[in-house]
Amino acid sequence: MFDIGEKIIYGENGVCTVEKIAPLEMSGASKEKLYYHLTPLVGSGTYFAPVDTNAFMRPIISRDEAYALIDSMPGIPPAICNDSRFNHVDAFYKELFRQHSCEALVAIVKGLHLRMSEKKTRSSRAESTMKRAKDILHGELSIALGMEVAQVEDYIRDRLETPN
Repeated sequence: MFDIGEKIIYGENGVCTVEKIAPLEMSGASKEKLYYHLTPLVGSGTYFAPVDTNAFMRPIISRDEAYALIDSMPGIPPAICNDSRFNHVDAFYKELFRQHSCEALVAIVKGLHLRMSEKKTRSSRAESTMKRAKDILHGELSIALGMEVAQVEDYIRDRLETPN
């Protein structure tokens, strides 16, 4: 069980803060069943997840894991879908998001960046998928590294460009 105030990864929604653990405050809702009341780091609103749900939830990676991930980024191969049919491309990326791993998100970003740089036009679908992957990845790294989300991309670039 997660604690109030803890930051977690909730499914494909990215980083969320556990605001409270309580029954739903709606008419007809069981007063016995506990829910996590989750606020997303990126975006707005509140998610309600039963404490006993099978939905994917995990703690944020540690600072050391974040450093190790960033240092390993050059070796993570880009995820490239060579199929041009929209439903196959969507399924390809959906499967990567379902892995709930930072490495999969890096592969998505690298693959889409490569794909968009090779083409003269930008696909709004590809841009949207890349933004989603970056939002989740940068959100988690910002918490692990104790910095603002907007600082993460520059931090990654600087760390990878500076020899160890």
